[in-house]
Amino acid sequence: MEATATKRQPRVGVLLLNLGGPERIQDVKPFLYNLFSDPEIIRLPVAAMQKPFAWLISSLRSGKSQQAYRSIGGGSPLRRITKQQARELQSNLRQKGVDATSYVAMRYWHPFTESAVADLKADGVDQVVVLPLYPHFSISTSGSSFRELQRLRNTDPAFSRLPIRCIRSWYDHPGYIQALANLIAREILACEDPATAHIFFSAHGVPKSYVEDAGDPYQLEIVACSKLILEQLRQQLGHSNPFTLAYQSRVGPVEWLKPYTEDALQELGEQGVKDLVVVPISFVSEHIETLEEIDIDYRELATTAGVKNFRRVPALDTDPAFIAALTDLVEQAMAETAINLDQAAQLPSKVTPNAQGKWTWGWNNNTEIWNGRAAMLGTVAFLMEVISRHGPLHGLGLL
Repeated sequence: MEATATKRQPRVGVLLLNLGGPERIQDVKPFLYNLFSDPEIIRLPVAAMQKPFAWLISSLRSGKSQQAYRSIGGGSPLRRITKQQARELQSNLRQKGVDATSYVAMRYWHPFTESAVADLKADGVDQVVVLPLYPHFSISTSGSSFRELQRLRNTDPAFSRLPIRCIRSWYDHPGYIQALANLIAREILACEDPATAHIFFSAHGVPKSYVEDAGDPYQLEIVACSKLILEQLRQQLGHSNPFTLAYQSRVGPVEWLKPYTEDALQELGEQGVKDLVVVPISFVSEHIETLEEIDIDYRELATTAGVKNFRRVPALDTDPAFIAALTDLVEQAMAETAINLDQAAQLPSKVTPNAQGKWTWGWNNNTEIWNGRAAMLGTVAFLMEVISRHGPLHGLGLL
């Protein structure tokens, strides 16, 4: 009797999506050039202007950005941390019997999405699970990365044949909530009076129009996530702490989600808050916006305003509970009916994309739809004014 053939376990490629950042001082200018060369960031009336414009902006901005990166050691740690997260996730999955290999796909710096797709094809994976390292969905982060992946899939027959399961957002995953609550609780308990320590959630901001006009779910997911964390902390600590939710990294003349982090910190200092536990709620890895913007700029602002004990909760990075949560997300996507790439890349219902429509100077509904990090600019007119003054374009490149 012939032995029954054992069915081969499928090879799973886990694609981690992130933004990317310059790893060395000399990477800053080309990183900015990549950012502004993308017509989804800024689309100019004349296509031939795109690359010269990108060169001009990156040239003007690079000096200021380089100073910021020098203040945190000379470059972004994002790639190193993301790759370590990928290794830990891969190890966890294999220990659970999943034949998985993890790949890192950065949006604007190495390793680019195209490179990650080439690697998973070369490795002969049978299916792909796409996991954005943004817990909260926004058209400007996860949405942009999903659309880049969609473009590659539409032009690559071999890639298009691979089954793809996508995780659109995971802000409410119990393991993620627990992992973050654990880190917050540790900082609260280190305060002189843990019950009165003020929890300060600082999320990356987006323009108000993204939420009100385009229907971006980002704010709703941030608010819901904050409530889940607070409830977990109440159960864990036995008391409820006062809290504030604010939004950082705004740029340009347009209105962003409020309250702004800098304004909220000033107000809390004036109110006499002494113990402040700052939570970078929308970031799962240390990078320029935690290490420089929060740890240096906001710490100085809060201290000057009167806060005596400024405690910043570390990013999750490779925290074992966080990696376990990512592992569970991948397993759920494989076991359940997950959404496909087209569904993941779908824009909010309020948005009516018109890629062939007329493009004008400044922002309109179309430019907001197809933005990657364009929200950080406000308007092209604003950019041109800044260029004429050789200003810093503060906020861009700090990723």
